[in-house]
Amino acid sequence: MIYTLALNPAIDRTMWVGKMDFRTTTRVRRESRYPGGKGVDVSRVLTAMGISNVALGFVGGFVGEELECRLGYEGVRTDMIKVSGETRTNIIVNETSNGRHLLLTAKGPRVDPYELGTLFRKIENLSDPTMMAVGGSLPRGIHPDTYRRVITIMKRKGAITILDADGENLRSGIEACPDYIKPNRHEMSELVGRPLSTLDEFIQAAEEVRSWGVGTVLVSLGPDGMMLVADGQRYLASPPKVDVVNSVGLGDSAVAGFMYGLANRLDLKDCLIHGTAAGTATAMKHGTARANKDDVMKIVPMIDFKNLMEDEK
Repeated sequence: MIYTLALNPAIDRTMWVGKMDFRTTTRVRRESRYPGGKGVDVSRVLTAMGISNVALGFVGGFVGEELECRLGYEGVRTDMIKVSGETRTNIIVNETSNGRHLLLTAKGPRVDPYELGTLFRKIENLSDPTMMAVGGSLPRGIHPDTYRRVITIMKRKGAITILDADGENLRSGIEACPDYIKPNRHEMSELVGRPLSTLDEFIQAAEEVRSWGVGTVLVSLGPDGMMLVADGQRYLASPPKVDVVNSVGLGDSAVAGFMYGLANRLDLKDCLIHGTAAGTATAMKHGTARANKDDVMKIVPMIDFKNLMEDEK
């Protein structure tokens, strides 16, 4: 079974306005609410692409109940741990006049030690896990070492591990040598402690991170696509130009598309192509992590793929 883990999931309250005006009242033209959080987003896209999975994480209060109900409505299977605090609500404001968006992320509930202990017992008791995506922010009370511990348990169980986090959460998780990590441009630069701009610089940084024990490094490069660096493999998949109406959840969708490839035993080239296509599909959809299988498959043949090892010869 494939699992995702979101320790600090959220409801993304998304609003569309013509233009933000700080001098007077800004009228909301449309509003929607979506389940959010990295693991949750990955589960939603995997489910929409026909890949069975279970979303794990913490939920609490009325917002937590809403989150589980909305996931169930989309067909996403969950096995959440109830906590005493209230699941967070994020605010996303999209300006239709210029395509900009404002994302306000809440801290989330404080998780008590016994609630964290319940999580580890649940993970230890997972039967036959084949893959787990771990990532996102941590709620208050949870130490970044949690990601290292989770990945260590899953690797001991023989599961493929994918880490998508930033800052100390990413550095701590890497200590467990995950099979895959997927930072973006900024997160990769922060991880190696220097600014990165050119493709060669990102490749060198990825090889450096691989020397720390990471199996494969994926770097999302925004409109330039996604790069993959593995043992003897360096690829770049670039999306076609599309009308972007959303920039929230693109990286999570890319992880889901990549996992779709792994679940179907595709080679890394095709996993990368499907990941890039999934991220692009979500960019064309209003709301958070909205790509579905038809959307993704339409874009797959439009992805420009380059074997960077051949370009180096």
